[in-house]
Amino acid sequence: MSREEGTVSVVVATLVALMAVLAIGLAAVGMVMAAAGRAQNAADAAALAAAPLTFRSFGATNGAFAEAARYADLNGATVVECDGCEVDRSWRSRTVEIEVAVNLDFPAFGSLGVTALAAAEFVPAQLLGAP
Repeated sequence: MSREEGTVSVVVATLVALMAVLAIGLAAVGMVMAAAGRAQNAADAAALAAAPLTFRSFGATNGAFAEAARYADLNGATVVECDGCEVDRSWRSRTVEIEVAVNLDFPAFGSLGVTALAAAEFVPAQLLGAP
């Protein structure tokens, strides 16, 4: 075996290791991007579910925060904050802002939280057919 054959083996082994690290990194980026999409969907659903419940229950047994938490959970997320989830019996329009988190567990690196924000406006006067 010549000296060049040993050098080629080292270069090939280095390239294989580098490609493996790159593949793991790309997989992690893909997981984070998928979690970000899931978090955004969960935030949107939670905000849309919670907004009408700030006026009255509309058949729901829980309040706005509980309904937001339920919809977030159905989409694999957890509500971090619900701004505007208080009951407001006035006929003024109101906006609910929801922040949710999706946790990712990476076996060798620990966990990472991905968050998303969404807002939904509810105009009670539209229930009466007002513009």
